[in-house]
Amino acid sequence: MSLSPPTRSRGAIIAALGMTQIMAWGSSYYLPAVIAPAVVADTGWPLAWVVGGLSLGLFVGGLISPRVGSSIERHGGRNVLAFSAACIGTGQIGLAIAPSLAAYIVAWLVIGLGMGAGLYDAAFATLGRLYGHGARSAITTLTLFGGFASTVCWPLSAFLMGEIGWRGACLVYAAVQLLVALPLYLLILPRGVARPASQSDQKTVVASVPVTRSTPVMVILATTITLAAVISSTLSVHLLTVLQSTGMALAAAVGLGALVGPSQVGARAIEMVVARYHHPIWTKVVSVGCVAIGVSALWMGMPIIPLALTFYGAGIGLESIARGTLPLALFGASGYARLMGRLAMPSLIAQAAAPSVGALLVEQLGAHGMLAVLSALALVNAVLVGALALLLFRPRALGIESVP
Repeated sequence: MSLSPPTRSRGAIIAALGMTQIMAWGSSYYLPAVIAPAVVADTGWPLAWVVGGLSLGLFVGGLISPRVGSSIERHGGRNVLAFSAACIGTGQIGLAIAPSLAAYIVAWLVIGLGMGAGLYDAAFATLGRLYGHGARSAITTLTLFGGFASTVCWPLSAFLMGEIGWRGACLVYAAVQLLVALPLYLLILPRGVARPASQSDQKTVVASVPVTRSTPVMVILATTITLAAVISSTLSVHLLTVLQSTGMALAAAVGLGALVGPSQVGARAIEMVVARYHHPIWTKVVSVGCVAIGVSALWMGMPIIPLALTFYGAGIGLESIARGTLPLALFGASGYARLMGRLAMPSLIAQAAAPSVGALLVEQLGAHGMLAVLSALALVNAVLVGALALLLFRPRALGIESVP
């Protein structure tokens, strides 16, 4: 099939995807944290089910992600991302008019289709399909936009709830998806894929010769991405509980928890500056190292909580970049979108289950016990990434050049 090159500039495409990523995350993943108490107060539905709608949505997103990747690989990301906006917008309307808990859950399942087709993995796959190896800097820039999702949308959601209630807030987000994001995708993104993969980002790093995808590299990569998702998803829900378990007041816990967001963005900004000088494996190494330091420091109860949260935030900020750029560097641009869909499936399903498992751990072991489990997972992840880095220095075993 012959596919047309993009008719819009690279900057316009990245800016459009960046803005739509902010609203996609804010309209889905970050929404329950703000509206859940109001939904419970208004309807009397159990909090576990109100928040659990997001988990079910993520589960659906994980199930469809391989098909999403395959579709982007064949046709580019334009129609897939437009489908995502339509699903999130339709699901938001469903939330706004839901007369029962069952209808509310169905609306989240529709939003889940949109999350699977429109969050980071699909956006990364779209950029990879457009720019090939040259997508690395575009992916890094896109995560800078995404880092502001909670910063923008949590206050916006709270403001909207105060003015027009949680149902009205959902209708506003539906309008944003259907009247802003959907037209942007259709107008800005090209109908097909771009010119052959650019090597512009490969001047000072190893050339990306595809690795056989049945090698240990593929297994380790999928495992480490999934473990990182489990840790970040669990702490995103239970961080305030962890901080309050140390005797900290809620206001202080919220203030310290706010350090995570700026740390993510700061680490991504630094990565943008230095990315051209190193292979993405080192971004992954630093990411898992920072997360392991941050989570372990919290678990050990060291009196340096702000520093621990800064390390943790920087680590998960870099993880978002590594999950998009490392597969591209290891396996090449051919089939990248399909690969991202496959890698997203276990990650999203794990994210769906992690908050509930974390709640069970808190109930059975306490917040300190949950931190012990997360610390162990973070250390295992660091070992796995270390093993992956070592494998990359064995070119004869993998069929690639060694990493400089």
